[in-house]
Amino acid sequence: MSGLERLTLVSNPYAGKGKGGRVLPEVVRRLTRQLPGTQLDIHETRTFAEARRQIRYAVERAADAPELEALMVMGGDGMMTLGVDACAGTDVPLGMIPAGTGNDMSRGFGLHGVDPLFALRRVIAGHTRHVDALRVRGDLSDGESERHVGTIVATGFDADVNRRANEMTLPIGNLRYLASVGTEIRHFRPMEYRLTIDGQVRELEAILVSVGNTKYFGGGIKICPDADPTDGLLDVTIVHPVPRAVLVAMFPSILPGWFIHLPVVETFRARSVRVEGPEVIAMGDGELLGHGPIDIDVRPRALRIFG
Repeated sequence: MSGLERLTLVSNPYAGKGKGGRVLPEVVRRLTRQLPGTQLDIHETRTFAEARRQIRYAVERAADAPELEALMVMGGDGMMTLGVDACAGTDVPLGMIPAGTGNDMSRGFGLHGVDPLFALRRVIAGHTRHVDALRVRGDLSDGESERHVGTIVATGFDADVNRRANEMTLPIGNLRYLASVGTEIRHFRPMEYRLTIDGQVRELEAILVSVGNTKYFGGGIKICPDADPTDGLLDVTIVHPVPRAVLVAMFPSILPGWFIHLPVVETFRARSVRVEGPEVIAMGDGELLGHGPIDIDVRPRALRIFG
């Protein structure tokens, strides 16, 4: 990574049941040894708000000279989405070091998921590429009106499962999401949606509507199995209403992505989607976005990442 003057690493030491904290010393050791001419700014953050503040500060500083500075985030998808939101629309390169339980962001961008030291080697090598990012606009939960998402915007059953999984401590990874499915499915019923897809309005009931930039959510579940984060398009998955027993039977086919061939599942690509509904709550990259309505579009090549 010749010519890089400063590298800021913002880490969540609690990610992955403490994996972030355990891995950090080795990450710092390798960075120090292999990037001897680069100033390293290391921040272990204790809260989401602190991580956001450190990440935004680093990107604001680096935006004036992105050829000389870079940002790395280490932790779970919560840390990754803060990095994506801060770097999207800039040329500041983002390194993602997965140390969480789900790691859908790094997996979805082809960084092969769960090995933080493998991902670190990608950063040290210094090769970057551009990928798309989702732009979400609306009355969002953090008081802002716009946020960028790297993976999936989930609404409906998938969002409810995501929220419950976030509250669970065990099991970890996709087992946690699958366990939350068993709880949520007992009382879930289809939601009323009003979708505006590239300007065309549809009103329908659905189990879920997912809008994807990449394939994965929930620790490796392929909810948008054909998504490509370099094609400049949204991938939309709709699961239409089915009896609860049929929904239960479907779930073994969701993890590998086979479910898209079922007649109750609709998939298509679009450039923009507006999601509305009286009960709609949206999650993006596993974090709460807020109630609808929300507008989602794609910003092609908006994000520069290592790897």
